[in-house]
Amino acid sequence: MESITKQGNRRIGSSIGIALCWAASIAVAAVCLFIIGYLVFQGWHAINWHFLSSDPVASLSEESAGGVRTPMVGTAILVLFSIVLILPVAIGAAVYLAEYMDERWWITRIVRIGLETLASVPSVVFGMFGLAVFTVGFFKFLSSSGTEGGSMAFGRSFLVASIVMGVHILPFVIKVAEEAIRSIPKSLRQGALALGMTKWRTIRKVVLPAAAPGIATAVVLGMGLAAGDTAIVWLTLGGTMTMASDAWWRVSNWLPVLRGAGSTLTTFIYFNSPAGDGNSPGAAFGAALVLIVLVLVLNLTAQLLFRRGSKAGS
Repeated sequence: MESITKQGNRRIGSSIGIALCWAASIAVAAVCLFIIGYLVFQGWHAINWHFLSSDPVASLSEESAGGVRTPMVGTAILVLFSIVLILPVAIGAAVYLAEYMDERWWITRIVRIGLETLASVPSVVFGMFGLAVFTVGFFKFLSSSGTEGGSMAFGRSFLVASIVMGVHILPFVIKVAEEAIRSIPKSLRQGALALGMTKWRTIRKVVLPAAAPGIATAVVLGMGLAAGDTAIVWLTLGGTMTMASDAWWRVSNWLPVLRGAGSTLTTFIYFNSPAGDGNSPGAAFGAALVLIVLVLVLNLTAQLLFRRGSKAGS
């Protein structure tokens, strides 16, 4: 009788636990859908071809505030450059952690603590650090000079923002890439080693190609993280809504653009919202809708890559 009562209590506890998990999942999904629905409701009327193909204009009138062409281009530049800068470091660190480091080593614990600490630092701290470092005269080549003939650099440019943003997303990309490498079955490594391949050749020819979908997932998620940040962009890229050159698409102007200030969708949203310097909430909601669609596309791409990797691994 007592055993039957215990089994009944376990079933009731299990049912309650499952119900709470379902309730939490539904609550999270409901909040996400509410946010997306609210952005669609507030911002869909601002989305049109003129809004997507025109540059921002400094105006007190929302009707003449312009569009998000250069902020979208700025977002793409920042995301691509930050990923390109940190990808070799991220993959190298992930390979070292997954294939060479022993968890019993004291240096491994230090590296783990360092990555966790770096991942928990707020983005505004990275922005302040980048602004303090890259205004030093030695880094003039990354941005324009602060004063004519002066010893200080301006410290705000796409190059500076990409470097700081890359450091911000680096621990996240390393961790996801490491898990992707660890998920590769040991039998593949053992088979390659049995055929006479060295450990490094096994990693290059067997492990990394097999882990490519997982590494791609890490890259895509890192791109989404970079696209949605505001503090680093505002501090290290500046609040200029336009590019350093009007004809930014010309190859001859690419270097001045990269060394100049600019904007992304996040800074456009902040500038035009009532919390910023502008008074164009409609444009801000429209840009927020564009940004949330971009992030959703990146996350869906990451899920597709993850599923592709899971099917290949099975």
